[in-house]
Amino acid sequence: MPVALVTSPTYVQHDFPDHPENAERLRALEAALDSPALALRDYLIALTPRPATVDEVALAHHRPYITALREAMRQAPGYVDSAPTYVVPQSYDVALLAAGGAIRAVEAVVGGEAQTVVALVRPPGHHALPDAPMGFCLFNNIAIAARYAQRYLGIGRVLIVDFDVHHGNGTQAVFYEDPSVLFISTHQENLYPQTGRVSETGAGAGEGYTLNIPLPAYAGDRAFERALAEVIAPAAERFAPDLVLVSAGFDAHWLDPLANLQLTLAGYAKLTQGLQAIAQAHARGRMAWVLEGGYHLAALTGGVTTVLRTLLGEHGIADSLGPAPRPEPEVTGAIERARAAHGL
Repeated sequence: MPVALVTSPTYVQHDFPDHPENAERLRALEAALDSPALALRDYLIALTPRPATVDEVALAHHRPYITALREAMRQAPGYVDSAPTYVVPQSYDVALLAAGGAIRAVEAVVGGEAQTVVALVRPPGHHALPDAPMGFCLFNNIAIAARYAQRYLGIGRVLIVDFDVHHGNGTQAVFYEDPSVLFISTHQENLYPQTGRVSETGAGAGEGYTLNIPLPAYAGDRAFERALAEVIAPAAERFAPDLVLVSAGFDAHWLDPLANLQLTLAGYAKLTQGLQAIAQAHARGRMAWVLEGGYHLAALTGGVTTVLRTLLGEHGIADSLGPAPRPEPEVTGAIERARAAHGL
């Protein structure tokens, strides 16, 4: 099935070189895509993003916050929260382009240009709250794209799966009372931003449409396989989405310096296959991936290229980074608590 890629060299203009979320992340990904050994660009449809409009960003964010962020560029460079989330003079425009990259991805998927689109955008988005930046994130790219698909592309139900090692608290906040979006997050428990408990299941009309699967430190491939088979897939079947969106963070890899989960590249391949099967079963295969975290360059580039190769139909991809170094903990309790909270 055709797979498309959205990215832009403009994304490197948002940069603090000594910060974990810096422009080298995208430069490393661009180099991996250009590697003659993989020649991935030869197999991908190239899509160009355009900046999101203020009205489009306002689908997920309060207008006073959008204005305040634009005004903050007058004092850039500097930090806009304690995470720390930084801005440089170009950050507002780059953030609009990142949100626009996610929008371009859903436009292409719904419009039939490709069945799956991977948007390599930055700054990331899933911590950004409706009224504030947070956790390296300025605008919530995936939330904006989901709302755009519903408002302008005729999509009804959207499934968002977030496998970043950190809980996607901003995305959860946007959709917490919304039954048209099922938000599912796997993440390391008791880690920044200290949200994402199993008991956080939504509110009002959205009760039951937020599903959190916090995992203990050093959980890895087996834990994610169980989460996918025993929680995510049955929840998706019950919800029957029209579109699948993926917040794709690669900081759950065992090499990442900011956390302690233990996915391997082989684990990312299996996770990709599972999400692809969900999209094919319920959403006519329509799926868009939006880059979030990932702060070890080899793990990031290995994870992204493994996802792309898997989406393109390649199997048996060699794991160049090897197995996780620690034994996995028992996760039956974590899986069963998530299942019980949602009657699965």
